[in-house]
Amino acid sequence: MTENGWLQIGLFALVVLAVTKPFGLYLHRVFEGERRPLPRVLGPLERALYRLCGVEPRREHDWKGYAFAMLIFSGLGVVVTYAIQRLQHVLPLNPQGLGPVAPDLAFNTAASFATNTNWQNYGGETTMSDLTQMAGLAWHNFTSAAVGIGVALALARGLTRHPGPGGARTLGNFWVDLVRSIVYVLLPASVVVALVLVALGVPQTLSAYRELTTLEGLKQVVALGPVASQEAIKELGTNGGGFFNANSAHPFENPTPLTNFLELVLIFSIPAALTYTYGKMARDTRQGWAVFAAMAVLFLAGVGIAYRAEAQANPALAGLACDHRAGNLEGKETRFGVAGSALFATVTTGTSCGAVNAMHDSFTPLGGLVPLLNIQLGEVIFGGVGAGLYAMLVMVILTVFIAGLMVGRTPEYLGKKIEAREMKLAMLYVLIFPLLVLVLSAWAAVAPYGASSLGNAGPHGLSEILYAYSSQAGNNGSAFAGLSGNTRFWNVTGALDMLAGRFLMIVPVLAIAGSMVGKKVVPAGPGTFPTNGATFTVLLIFVILIVGALTFFPALSLGPVLEHFAALHGRVF
Repeated sequence: MTENGWLQIGLFALVVLAVTKPFGLYLHRVFEGERRPLPRVLGPLERALYRLCGVEPRREHDWKGYAFAMLIFSGLGVVVTYAIQRLQHVLPLNPQGLGPVAPDLAFNTAASFATNTNWQNYGGETTMSDLTQMAGLAWHNFTSAAVGIGVALALARGLTRHPGPGGARTLGNFWVDLVRSIVYVLLPASVVVALVLVALGVPQTLSAYRELTTLEGLKQVVALGPVASQEAIKELGTNGGGFFNANSAHPFENPTPLTNFLELVLIFSIPAALTYTYGKMARDTRQGWAVFAAMAVLFLAGVGIAYRAEAQANPALAGLACDHRAGNLEGKETRFGVAGSALFATVTTGTSCGAVNAMHDSFTPLGGLVPLLNIQLGEVIFGGVGAGLYAMLVMVILTVFIAGLMVGRTPEYLGKKIEAREMKLAMLYVLIFPLLVLVLSAWAAVAPYGASSLGNAGPHGLSEILYAYSSQAGNNGSAFAGLSGNTRFWNVTGALDMLAGRFLMIVPVLAIAGSMVGKKVVPAGPGTFPTNGATFTVLLIFVILIVGALTFFPALSLGPVLEHFAALHGRVF
């Protein structure tokens, strides 16, 4: 570990902290303000989209209407993206002449991008045409991120709104939240970022691939395409799907340490800002900062452990005549080094981004444990765009309930009582994720058609399976790339894992919002447990860690933990 490495991590944390409040205020103005930003520029576009889609922006949905609209929109997105992949060989903007995508892979990819997972069982530059990349995949990078923001806002409204006239129980309009997310946030920011990335060396072109002659006189095909535009929304929307198979380790996606730092800030910017937006909606910004603090502590602990683990010598190279002081550089780009790679891995799995600038499969056992555990904690460490906030608020409800049991009072949050219905829904949300991961992992580990895709035996092979299903159910999209996932078994089970991990968990969230929005607000009294201070933040962190430990520690002890102790005794898998 070096001073330069810690400086990178510290500077990144400070920049994220600096953008949280101003960006959070902007988001609050977009979604909850009376007058939105740039009304003469973006306002006409917003109103035109409402007219085109037949949306009445003043008409709000209850939780069932919000959920129905979200499910219909996302389901149609899966169908359209599947069709584009299957027909890409007869559609325009296919200068490489790529053929149709296989049915099981097309299903996996359509489910992946519609759920904001962006898991990729294919090589981007050798499988998908430019039209598929832009009209199919990049389209979902915008819409799936907007869906996550909408669900987070719906839950925030359910917790913070007072009962309306006649006991109104509405949570906003899904179509309005979707349009505003794209028009005022994702689209303009992506345009600016794409131009910056082009200036920093990221290509943006529709020309065919180039065949060049190297200095040694050999022929080499250089893949090109509309990379900068996809890279911008990929990071900003915490999507993670790379234009190239090597993702953000590819020099065309991420050419320099400066672009690496910019992409890291983009990944955290909206999830961090939404915590401040939530505080504004709650009329107490300290509520938002308490949530931000819990996320920040978990992130800093994770990046510290990952950096220390990767700064150690690679046990697989022990005994070789080489300089081990540089740490574990296997699978890493030298232009980013150990610190930049450990930071990127922690950021991308602390959110549901999944972009990678190093191969997580090549990390040390403890270094690889951090990204895996980040996902298995429920993507609450800032988490995906919107998804991180609503996941954390579910954990807040659990924490408030536990605190109420400790003091013998009916639990309350923001003056609203947490009762049996909310706790049942919260526990349903918490249990769906480990059920998906552990059942599918057990199946893949014992079935020949599952285990045959593993690149490693022993505990590392189990880690590859756990990581794959955790990443897909958690809508992250990164992988231990030693596993070859492009088989019918992995494509189909992975697609179902992603769809269930997204939508079976969103529905209980919206049901909680619908249950809470109509409750009367009780003034705080002497026995009310404060939820905007350091004590609550510490309790929230421990609840998150305990829930993760109870559900996944037995499996992790047979995977990366066992691999770590085996490496200490010279056994490498």
